[in-house]
Amino acid sequence: MSIGDKAKHAAEEAVGKAKEGLGKASDDEKLQAEGQKDQSQANLKQAGDDVRDAFKK
Repeated sequence: MSIGDKAKHAAEEAVGKAKEGLGKASDDEKLQAEGQKDQSQANLKQAGDDVRDAFKK
């Protein structure tokens, strides 16, 4: 996996955390849930990257 992909997935997770935080601060449950969903998707992508890297070694 390229470093660019890993950085992209980490950035996606950070955006998700920001959305979740904004949702909590503004009492917007939809935005909070969207942030949690974004984080989950980014975490799955990162886990896939780790598995691919493990098999390359």
